[in-house]
Amino acid sequence: MYAFLISTLCLFGTLGPLVLSAQTNKTKVAFAGRQAEWHGFTIYTHQGRKVVLPKQAAPGRPWVLRARFWGHEPQFDIAMLNKGYHLAYCNIGGLFGNPEAVARWDAFYTELTQKHGFSSKVVLEGFSRGGLVVYNWACANTGKVAAIYGDAAVMDMKSWPGVSHAGMRRAYHFQTEDDVRAFTGNPIDNLAPLAKAGIPIIHVVGDADETVPVLENSGLAQKRYRESGGVFDLIHKPDCRHHPHSLKDPAPLVAFIEKYVESK
Repeated sequence: MYAFLISTLCLFGTLGPLVLSAQTNKTKVAFAGRQAEWHGFTIYTHQGRKVVLPKQAAPGRPWVLRARFWGHEPQFDIAMLNKGYHLAYCNIGGLFGNPEAVARWDAFYTELTQKHGFSSKVVLEGFSRGGLVVYNWACANTGKVAAIYGDAAVMDMKSWPGVSHAGMRRAYHFQTEDDVRAFTGNPIDNLAPLAKAGIPIIHVVGDADETVPVLENSGLAQKRYRESGGVFDLIHKPDCRHHPHSLKDPAPLVAFIEKYVESK
């Protein structure tokens, strides 16, 4: 059932540019939730959602939507905040990027763009299993994505967490391991719509990653994406396993955004 749902989302995602494209409301609305400080920036937390404000918002109110593992290796997040981007997070733990997770992101995106005037195109960031919701949401919303940054990102659930994982099978209502093997809603299966939409992608991987093997995930994704005509850069960390994520110096990631997003 979910294979059909995700494939359908990907199909109708090609209509994404028509959705919310006419939004011009930039009225400032107070953010909900508890206010605190995060790495020197103001953060609001409310019902599993977080929004971090830059010191000075860049024109157009650009933003990064991060998936999973909030606060872990935040080098890129902090760099983008310093550039004037907002940073947002919506908890979708335990859902493995399924349609419910995509729906939660839909609602969060609508709130931030309609109530707070955020840019209609967002930079998506996915660490590890966060890659599942990043790509499934992007596939369903191709016109709303400025770029994707994946870090040791899961692109195929057969690779991780594996066909026997009980939590993943519950999230997708898979009855058997064969259901998982037959599923065609993995990010690795649905890259062509993103390439057609011209979404630039960059991943960071540890070449010795045994948890989310490069060849089965980011490496195969890069191959297929480039064959579809898309931009997909891959930064390799020799001898690095699944951890640590990110880069000590996020400059190459920021430069990618500047080249492919801000230069447009």
